[in-house]
Amino acid sequence: MSMKPATRSLLSGLMVLWLATSARSAPIEPVPFRVPAKLADVAQVVSPARIQLDGWLGARVKANATKRLLNVDVEPLLAGYRKKPGSHPWIGEHIGKWLHAATLAWVNNGDPALKDKLDKVVAELVACQEPDGYLGTYVPEKRFGLYQEADWDVWSHKYNLIGLLTYHQYTGSQPALDACRRMANLLASTFPAKRSILAAGTQVGMASTSVLEPIVLLYRFTGEARYLDFARYIVKSWDEPNGPKVLASLAAGKGVNETGNGKAYEMLSNLVGLCELARATGDRSYLDPVIHAWEDVVANRLYLTGSASDGEHFHADHVLPNRVSAHVGETCVTTTWIQLSLQLLRLTGENRYGDELDRAFYNHLTAAQHPDGDDWCYYTALEGRKPYDAGITCCHSSGPRGMALAVQSAYLETRWEDYDAVLVNTLETSRATLTRDGQEIVVEQKSGFPREGRSTLAVRSAKPARLAIRIRKPSWSSRLTVSSKGSSASLNILPDGSVVVVSDAWQPDTVTDIHFELNSRLVPGGISNPGRAAMTWGPFVLAYDEARNPGGVPARTVGLVENERLELLPGPNLAFRGPAVGRDSGDPRPAVFVPFADAGSTGEVYRVWLRAPGVALAKNESLLADAEESASRDGNVGGAINDGDPENFVVTFNGRKATEDWYALSLREPATIARVVYRHGQSFHDGGWFDASHGKPRVQVRREKDGPWETVGELADYPAATSAKAPDLKPGQAFELRMKEPVTARAIRIIGTPASGDNPDQAFSSCGEIEAFGK
Repeated sequence: MSMKPATRSLLSGLMVLWLATSARSAPIEPVPFRVPAKLADVAQVVSPARIQLDGWLGARVKANATKRLLNVDVEPLLAGYRKKPGSHPWIGEHIGKWLHAATLAWVNNGDPALKDKLDKVVAELVACQEPDGYLGTYVPEKRFGLYQEADWDVWSHKYNLIGLLTYHQYTGSQPALDACRRMANLLASTFPAKRSILAAGTQVGMASTSVLEPIVLLYRFTGEARYLDFARYIVKSWDEPNGPKVLASLAAGKGVNETGNGKAYEMLSNLVGLCELARATGDRSYLDPVIHAWEDVVANRLYLTGSASDGEHFHADHVLPNRVSAHVGETCVTTTWIQLSLQLLRLTGENRYGDELDRAFYNHLTAAQHPDGDDWCYYTALEGRKPYDAGITCCHSSGPRGMALAVQSAYLETRWEDYDAVLVNTLETSRATLTRDGQEIVVEQKSGFPREGRSTLAVRSAKPARLAIRIRKPSWSSRLTVSSKGSSASLNILPDGSVVVVSDAWQPDTVTDIHFELNSRLVPGGISNPGRAAMTWGPFVLAYDEARNPGGVPARTVGLVENERLELLPGPNLAFRGPAVGRDSGDPRPAVFVPFADAGSTGEVYRVWLRAPGVALAKNESLLADAEESASRDGNVGGAINDGDPENFVVTFNGRKATEDWYALSLREPATIARVVYRHGQSFHDGGWFDASHGKPRVQVRREKDGPWETVGELADYPAATSAKAPDLKPGQAFELRMKEPVTARAIRIIGTPASGDNPDQAFSSCGEIEAFGK
């Protein structure tokens, strides 16, 4: 059933008025759960309103709120709810993700403009809910199943539940909670009475069963047992024939790559739900397999930069490709990995989960975020170019959620012996405000991080406070030393290296000094990257960015130097200078390294894993590895043709015809070339190959810089393609010219006639790679 536009508009206006009226008295503190946790958190999150996160990471959090969340155009995200079906099958997930992230951001920064936008979006979304509780983007005949172009229905409801429950949690909004009840009631009456929930979700059902997380939260908010029953059904459904066997597989000790279909985002989402179910029921049989899965990812499937997955899946042990075409580190996976690590930090209080939050926040999550805060990458490779695209994608909506969680990850409440305690999980300049015995206690940290390995903590309260402060020792620092002066505080060093500072009467003038190691380290590439190494600075993984090294060694040929120590450069942004070698491994020359989080933000090539000290450039390395590339026309695919990754291609598509296309590489120094290899990029319905009916693609060289182009041969093995039709060309397929006599050249290019496919009004070609060899 759909509403008439006038009716929907009237309801939206009334809802905005109601929300605005109620919001004036709504608390920033979270609404308490009606059902207490039966497996209590060792470390409890606090309201984002009580934490101020500054410093390097705090700046990224603020940019996320002000440049992204406040400015997101929500109209396309709501359009599929107003008029069904939506523009694509998973358009429904975005508004719930935005509500989750934007609510946490508003609670943290108190921005009235963001709150006003939240109120209006909630009113608009709730007004779109149908009487039976349906709040999706599909037409009636294509709901809650695996229909063509309509197979993410439960998934979208999951994110609406998460977004609206988060809004309710921090505003007390009854309409938001009622909408969640109606959605959950519809789901619970549909599954399994009408069909299995597995039959309504992709990825062997893991997409639909990931609704487990908000269903458990709804149970705890309402105390209604039917939601807990539904949650238990969801877990049981995994063991149905052809189900993903998530719990059984992990409980049997299998890896995440052997569980379900190995789809990382959906599986991690289910594991987050299991954490909530364990918390709600007290049943550790739900939690122990999750910990096993987390350990498996860390040991076998986690990038140095704190993300997982290539091609959106978990793969075999230590298979961690770095190239762009491998589709590395989906931002949805990075965010859900952060969610899972935060869940386990809360449930156990163990340092290792805080360490992985550091790794993800300071590296892969912020690497996917443009430093300006307004854009995100879908995938973020460890080498190549970053593909910011300003689109509406799952990752553009997930990344801001992960960034918003950085606030609640910074300080958590815990216990130490018989003391109330604060877990300090950040070394950034920051502040947490707690309430004890009716008075506010402020824990404030002023830090030199990330330029200096020291910070100070001060505790302020109206009267002397009894409190313990647990300072986590991060794994990236070999030492953590703490001293306190100004009150009768005692220090306790824990087995994990953390330090607990305890006082029965914290005084306003008490200062706790924290010293930690902050310097550069060389990390061997190990099984995943043999012959390579990476540089780090504290929690930051560094990268060589060609934009910061104009005229320097190209990233593909950079080699590191033994015992390299980096010099911290002055300026507002983190940057380091150190020695590096090029193709010839001769005398080191100065190079600049920047955090992976900042690398590639200007569109230039960067690389994390570089040649390890003492390792020569591979003998089969193309002579063109450090050449400058160009093409006859700028296309609409931002790949490269000399990055060693033939699947990362470029095209000359610009919607127009051309009689010739070429792809060229200019060398820094002359090279003697005996063999040239051209690799096809990709064929499309309207072109992407060369029309060989006008002659096979030719190989040309320049013997002198800016000299004339000279044809030295053709790609004789290139197929007999026409403008309209190409044989079965495969991406990356190689075609070779072996010269009769070697040629000394300063530049080389492939030139031919572009094809038009089924659109004769234009023509274009593609190129995956051009390589040249001395023999």
